[in-house]
Parts: sequence; structure tokens; C-alpha cells
Amino acid sequence: MNTRNMLSWSDVPGSQLATSSSLNRKLSKGISVNKSELIDAIAAAADLPKASAGRALDAVVDSITDALTKGDQVSLVGFGTFSVKHRNARSGRNPQTGATIEIAASNVPSFKAGKALKDSVNS
Repeated sequence: MNTRNMLSWSDVPGSQLATSSSLNRKLSKGISVNKSELIDAIAAAADLPKASAGRALDAVVDSITDALTKGDQVSLVGFGTFSVKHRNARSGRNPQTGATIEIAASNVPSFKAGKALKDSVNS
């Protein structure tokens, strides 16, 4: 059931994201970027209308979500790997009352950064 959806980052059109100057300023200051700013950057880098860039971003997010829902992992070479990890049931405490509570087992999404992304962040 754990098939890998392999996609080389260099195969993605517009993968050399030339971000807008306002986005570059935000990234250099460590300010978070919202979805609309990311869509603007994709549109500028891939020379697409913003509506198309928005649909492309939604399609990528939906595809990753669908794969994780099926228990698959998605590897974007050079960027990272999205996967699902299982958390066992455990006991916890209610911080207000101090009472012991049982926390149910769950599956949680996970992301592990690839080497190229780590190198880019650390340079």
C-alpha cells in the first residue's frame, strides 16, 4: 500500500521560483507567507494568470492530501517527503483539573525536508 509518488523538482514547470520582490523581503525577514502571496509568486515565476496559479497550487495540495489519505507517501526529490505516521494511544492529563485522560491513537501527517531544501535554508 505504501507506493511512492516520485517527482523530480526540476521536472515541475516554473520550479526555479523567481519570487516577487515583496515576497523576497518577507522571506528574508522571517515573516510567514500566506496562500495568496504564494499564488502571486507562482504566477510571477511561471508566467501564469493568478487564477491558474491558484488552481495549480490547490491541485498540488489536493494530490498530496489524497495520497496521504490512502497511506501513501509523496517524495519531491530535493524538496522533501510527505508521509503519514501513526501515534499510539496514550494517557495524558487535563491541565485544568489534573485528571488523567486517555488520548486515542491517531494518524498524523509528517514532512521530512530533503537535502536541497535543508542546504538552501542553511545558506
